[in-house]
Amino acid sequence: MIDALSDLLSLIDVRSVRCTRFEAGGDWSFGFPAKPALKFVAVLQGACWIVLPGEAPRPLAAGDTFLLAEAPPYVLASDPERRPEDGLSAFDWEHSDVARHGEAETVLVAGAFVFEALHARLLLDSLPAFTLIPAQDPTSAVLRSLLQLLDHEIRAEQIGVAMVTERLAEILLVQVLRGYVARQDGSATGWIAAAADPRIGRALNLIHSDIAHDWRVDELARAVGMSRSAFAAAFKARAGAPPLDYLLRWRMQVAREALRKGDTVATVAEKVGYASESAFGAAFKRVHGQAPKRYWTVAAGGG
Repeated sequence: MIDALSDLLSLIDVRSVRCTRFEAGGDWSFGFPAKPALKFVAVLQGACWIVLPGEAPRPLAAGDTFLLAEAPPYVLASDPERRPEDGLSAFDWEHSDVARHGEAETVLVAGAFVFEALHARLLLDSLPAFTLIPAQDPTSAVLRSLLQLLDHEIRAEQIGVAMVTERLAEILLVQVLRGYVARQDGSATGWIAAAADPRIGRALNLIHSDIAHDWRVDELARAVGMSRSAFAAAFKARAGAPPLDYLLRWRMQVAREALRKGDTVATVAEKVGYASESAFGAAFKRVHGQAPKRYWTVAAGGG
């Protein structure tokens, strides 16, 4: 069975992944601008502070990992009261993935993912701007092993390093997302929380495993051991949309990607569960505002 998170990550078009290492000692403070990306940062050794807009400074210790969704501007510092320097212009990031300021008393490793905006919203909108996975969290034991490998690759500069660091960063992202999910209580909402819920997550997995199936709400409810009304209410509360509305929108996400890659309208219609092109076209237009044959032409500025 395809699980919903893996299915979503396979559809998201990762435009770029960059991994970096930052070493600092003495007194220091560096600010980094907002970036339309999903970013993780881990403290390998030492300690520091992170300062986010409008929030109290947070201490970070060795073993802590944090995730920034739609990365807001932030400051990393030895002292949160110290005035920050520009963290981009202070180092030669264009030519190196390693930045150094004084002795390596504090060492951080980071990975930044820039996605194709068309398909990333479902993930990004379900995450808070800042998520901390502390060193004592059970997930951190796995993260530490992966981070050590990533740190080795960043510094080794061997052949194939770009591919290895990219794959390790992708695995780290999934592990951080798992850590985030594990720390949520039963009241958490959003797509990630829905995917992690034992029963709603199973329903999502069923949908993603066969999006062409003519799913009914009562069928999904029976499959996860709930009454129809209880399931419908729980699904909407967790996922933010009724089950069949979610199915429609996910089908149209998949359809949009398939059309972008050059599949014919007839092929895509069958792939996502429509018996006719006209029925598929009406559904596509309802979600995306344009007929499938026109969508990419207009989006590309072709008329």
